[in-house]
Amino acid sequence: MPGGWVDVNVSVEENTIKEVKEEAGLDIRVKRIIAVQDREKHNLPIYAYKVCKIFMQCEVIGGEFVSNIETTGFDYFSIDELPCLAEEKNNREQIEMCFKAMQSETWEALYD
Repeated sequence: MPGGWVDVNVSVEENTIKEVKEEAGLDIRVKRIIAVQDREKHNLPIYAYKVCKIFMQCEVIGGEFVSNIETTGFDYFSIDELPCLAEEKNNREQIEMCFKAMQSETWEALYD
């Protein structure tokens, strides 16, 4: 899952679009917020600083994967075929949450 730190003077939406383009080569439209999580409550190891994670549902509108310094590959996976995860970034529970949001027409954003 593409992700990154929100840059100063850049909105969450603008940063989401930028990070997906940089890491996956895709052009997207942000559709809705899936969740806002306190990283410390969901991912290990605990960082020395606080991090708020925002999961966004997006729609691909163009682009294609281009090799880059941040991402070694690109693919889509079903929930039953997930590769080994870098769980300090995103764990199975978080990915399952995103799948559920994608399947729901009435999803309400979750938050800690």
